[in-house]
Amino acid sequence: MGVSLTKAAQWTSNGKLESTPMNESLLKNIQRFVEQFSFDHPQEAEHVFEEPLQWSTTLVASDFKPGYDISDSTVQSHEKDNEGQPLLQLSPPFVYVRSFSQLSKLLHLAEERKLEEVRACLEENTDPMVKILGLNFATNVDVEGALPEVLCLKDEGKEEDSAMDSNIKIKLFMLLQNKDKQVLSQLLEEISEKVRLDATAVKNEVELLKQFCKEGEKRVLKSLRYTSDFEFSNGCRAPPWRQAHGEICYVVIEPCDTETLYITCSTAGVFLNGGMTHEGEESSYERVSDVYEDLVTLLKSRSPRFAENINKQTSAEAMHVEPFSESSSESEEEEEQPERRPESDTDLPSEYWQIQKLVKYLKGGDQTASVLTLCAMMDLNLMQETCQLAIRDSGGLEILLNLLDTDDVKCKTGSLKILRKISHNMQMRQTIVDMRGLQSMVKILDSSVKELKALAAETIANVAKFRRARRAVRQYGGIKKLVKLLDFTPKSDNLSTDLEKDMEVARCGALALWSCSRSTKNKEAIRKAGGIPLLGRLLKSPHENMLIPVVGTLQECASKENCRVIIHTEGMVKDFVKNLSSDSDELQMHCASAIFKCAEDKQTRDLVRKFKGLQPLVSLLGKADNKDLLAAATGAIWKCSNSPENVAIFQKHKALETLLRLLTDQPEEVLVNVVGAVGEFAQIPVNKATVRTCGGIKPLVNLLTGTNQALLVNVTKAVGACATDKDNMVIIKQLDGVCLVWSLLKNPCADVQSSAAWALCPFLENAKDAGELARSLVGGLEVIVNLLKSTNNEVLTSICAAITKIAKDKDSLAILTDLEVVPLLAKLTNTTDERLRRHLAEAICQCCVWGKNRKSFRVAGAVVPLTRYLKSEDGLVLNSTVMALYELSKDPHNCIIIHEKGAVQMLIHMIRSDNEEVQEAAARCVRNIRLLAQANKDAKRLIT
Repeated sequence: MGVSLTKAAQWTSNGKLESTPMNESLLKNIQRFVEQFSFDHPQEAEHVFEEPLQWSTTLVASDFKPGYDISDSTVQSHEKDNEGQPLLQLSPPFVYVRSFSQLSKLLHLAEERKLEEVRACLEENTDPMVKILGLNFATNVDVEGALPEVLCLKDEGKEEDSAMDSNIKIKLFMLLQNKDKQVLSQLLEEISEKVRLDATAVKNEVELLKQFCKEGEKRVLKSLRYTSDFEFSNGCRAPPWRQAHGEICYVVIEPCDTETLYITCSTAGVFLNGGMTHEGEESSYERVSDVYEDLVTLLKSRSPRFAENINKQTSAEAMHVEPFSESSSESEEEEEQPERRPESDTDLPSEYWQIQKLVKYLKGGDQTASVLTLCAMMDLNLMQETCQLAIRDSGGLEILLNLLDTDDVKCKTGSLKILRKISHNMQMRQTIVDMRGLQSMVKILDSSVKELKALAAETIANVAKFRRARRAVRQYGGIKKLVKLLDFTPKSDNLSTDLEKDMEVARCGALALWSCSRSTKNKEAIRKAGGIPLLGRLLKSPHENMLIPVVGTLQECASKENCRVIIHTEGMVKDFVKNLSSDSDELQMHCASAIFKCAEDKQTRDLVRKFKGLQPLVSLLGKADNKDLLAAATGAIWKCSNSPENVAIFQKHKALETLLRLLTDQPEEVLVNVVGAVGEFAQIPVNKATVRTCGGIKPLVNLLTGTNQALLVNVTKAVGACATDKDNMVIIKQLDGVCLVWSLLKNPCADVQSSAAWALCPFLENAKDAGELARSLVGGLEVIVNLLKSTNNEVLTSICAAITKIAKDKDSLAILTDLEVVPLLAKLTNTTDERLRRHLAEAICQCCVWGKNRKSFRVAGAVVPLTRYLKSEDGLVLNSTVMALYELSKDPHNCIIIHEKGAVQMLIHMIRSDNEEVQEAAARCVRNIRLLAQANKDAKRLIT
């Protein structure tokens, strides 16, 4: 909201934010930050701004809910500052806001107009930091390294401010400054998705161009320099706010035959700027020329001498740099790392120098000599790293890649065979991508020579081990071409020579797609190209070396739902199950992993059971030494156990006992799956006792102290399921498991919070001293109440369920009431989420029994929204709503509201419920309303 707003945002000349994707991302980021601010930082959210933020709003008085004083078209918040001024004031068309708490509430009220409000606020408050913190703080935001000085500020103009207020202001400053950096960082990541150049490519090109600045007859450039010597960790030299515009660095080039060129290098290309010699002058950033692909192209257009003297072939081969930088969202298999080199030439083996000689022959030889040289090179140990580096250092890699563009099949074949071997080296892979070698390999995929297509595909499979390479394959059109290679139908084990070549082409194509499928975008590209059905056809192959890359690709694609649908409809689940009994651990692992991902869908779980795949999965648990296979097998068992029918079969094969033995001394990826499966098994009563008798309670409780969020979600679910057994509950309590679960409510992950809250419900229901237990935990009830401010519906639902259990103890309910649980519950009543409605109504029902809570719910505006719940089609929502309205109807004023909102007829309908308790509650609620009406009628008769 500082640098990111004033410099990274794109503004029009009249002070409006442009409608650009980057601005849209910036607005959404700020929106999420403000919406969550009250929950994440409740103390700072109450801080009163130095000046109110003011803007023209689309909100009107009718948009505001209880908690505000509404008079005609004007609105004021109940919350006021020390001088009695409201923290939010609406005087159409303007709104004035003086705290983050009110900002957050306003955005929630705006609903689908949130972004519109954020945009208007930022456009009309171009320097919000000054209004929020005051001039002393805000002026330090743009100063590098100013944080230590800010920490010493005491707001000299307001000596009466307390030390606490100053500390809150300092914390608020730090939060906003950190958010500012995060926004810039995110914008840079999003920009990288559309780049044509990256920092590494520009740096390489600059270094190459410096060779043309040397003295002598061939000198074509006088000088070349960066405007800044400072390089950021991402390789850029432009300031962060200019990086947000895609700018990488600025260079000054002085040709021998024309004026000095001031150039901006950006992700979109390079162009002349307004004459920048050093950063800081905003006008100097402006583009004053066309955008060129790279520096060489720009220099050719501006300097005739440069264009005339530079060797065109050298320019095309040596100066073309990789135009694609990384933007895909998949996890990184390997990071691009700096190379490791021997400390001196004496460390190099004789093969290094032999390869140097062979490369010289390759450079100067004719076609026959080149083929012979390639053959000689293949006789060497090309898997040795020094030999691979020797090829690159001597310029051999460039020649090998150039040979791919020739018309000679033998040269191409020899080159690809060498590239296939040396591409196992990470540094070589990166260099191949930098030299655009993948582009040539993708072109060869269209060749009529089957051996060439197979070699090219297999080399692509080796190279595409990191993100930038996978993107390059896709953007060169390689995915569609690789999918075409899969068009082979395996018929029998005995194949002709020609069919064997076809099968090898398909196998190599599957290998390449397997490497590429680690990218989310590539998975979608494979699906669109029709690759999933073709892979399904190859799944019928009897050849293990074919099946491994095919199943590997399918299990990667199975993470996408639309791919899982095709896998199901093409009948591939049967083949996955069949290959679980393979002799190959690797094939078993990939089949189990495919089932793991596909079993998210019930139809797949049913098919695994139908094809008798559950027992083989249990058998795989015996291979505990193979951790990858174990992780895949336990994951498949976890997902399959979501169906009770599958659990019954698993029980016959003692799967639970085996899983419980895996709760210790296993890597986290195995534990997440094991605990997830135990949690599903524990939903069945007989298995709860099995967990206890097999000693599973203690290791489960021990896992509650971990930090892996996925593991914590599963552990809390498993412990909660076990706690419904009273004997288990005793052990869990002895191990301090309840306190550990309660402490997880403070975890920043919403999934962990909701899972922990659900786990607390059986604790509170089955513990004999549940009320005392809840009160004994320091800050325990405060955490519960504060989570009612969450914006996550699952968290809110689970917390309401926990409150229902806690409120059964009157002393605990009294504390909850003091912590203002009533208004917080009332604020949630306008929700449309049916699960939340059900548990919210139950919580309100339980909280009504204390003191004046029935009146408090009415004052907080909870009664009217509750009457609307009676229109729900969810029977559980109707039942809990009737119970809540019955408790509320014990207050006469609530009876009037229930009657006025037309709820009586629906309550009469609920008297016919199958649930006797609901019948009685509906009848008693109607009775209370009728008694009040009759009393009112009798009173009127006495008066007359």
